[in-house]
Amino acid sequence: MIPELHIGRDGAARAEAPWADADARRPPKSLKFILPGLSLFAAAILFAASNDRLSRFVEGWSADPAETAKVAKQKAIAKLITETETDSIVPAAEGADAVARNALLPVSALPVEAARPFLMPTISLAQSTNAQRCLTQAIYYEAATESDAGKAAVAQVILNRMRHPAYPDTVCGVIYQGSSRPGCQFSFACDGSMRRPPVPALWRRSAEIARAALSGHVEASVGMATHYHANYVLPRWAPKLTKIEQIGAHIFYRWPGSWGKPRAFSDAYSGAEYIPAFSQLYQGGAATVEALAGEAIAVPGIAPPRDPTDHRADNDVGGRVDVTKGWVPNIPDPTQTKARFDSLTSQQGVQAAPETLPGT
Repeated sequence: MIPELHIGRDGAARAEAPWADADARRPPKSLKFILPGLSLFAAAILFAASNDRLSRFVEGWSADPAETAKVAKQKAIAKLITETETDSIVPAAEGADAVARNALLPVSALPVEAARPFLMPTISLAQSTNAQRCLTQAIYYEAATESDAGKAAVAQVILNRMRHPAYPDTVCGVIYQGSSRPGCQFSFACDGSMRRPPVPALWRRSAEIARAALSGHVEASVGMATHYHANYVLPRWAPKLTKIEQIGAHIFYRWPGSWGKPRAFSDAYSGAEYIPAFSQLYQGGAATVEALAGEAIAVPGIAPPRDPTDHRADNDVGGRVDVTKGWVPNIPDPTQTKARFDSLTSQQGVQAAPETLPGT
């Protein structure tokens, strides 16, 4: 660049670089790094102050400029996830005390935002059967005696979790998360509840609710809820989440802040549905009747309960088709069977079959 000519007070002309005055006005280089750091730290403090629920779980604020509000939020969320997974074993209160204390927890005044409908994609028969089975189990063993809305709310929580980055991305994965240890995510999966045979009518209704949920039904009353518990128990994490609604005996919650908003539920469904064997589950003590994925197995001296989905006659000693092994039941149309039989016998020069086939 060309130097500029300046006339001083003494009348002398001097040539100076055009950037000379600008450099003189710039702050010291050390301030270039300090000021942005202070700005980031101030932003983090303001974020914590604006979201009092999350700020409670941040273990101190670092003076390091690299500790941004985003990092602090991630730490808070990670800590909250851990707390909701591990302290459910020993509740803060039970019985009448829990009912009273639960009633004192305020319900959020924010609008309840409904989840998007979930439509089970076209996957293998085994995978869709497993998803249906898992969801029916959860609805039945968690809310068999609740209203249809209460059952649908439990299903909605499971589907909400499936779409959230904090949880597995399959129906069965969500339901059986942590089932090999005490304090699993859904109590029936690790307390031996599945040793109890299901009541046929309640099982059938639970299955209907499950099919509806996997076909797009949304229980809008619980919004983006990812947690619930019975009102006669007060988990230690309950005051740390956002209370949405109570349906029957169950109280529903969502994550606080942006993690409980619809945009956070962005995970795609993977479709790898797997039901663990009953022997792999923590059963809360010695089991008297073993079961596999909700179906009781015979034990010497103990008559196994009849599975309500098994419609075989009592004298039928044949095995049931296990769809998880890839077998697909295929019962041919009797009219097609007769036509095929007639065609074969005519080609072989054998007299045609009778006009009607047994069972037609």
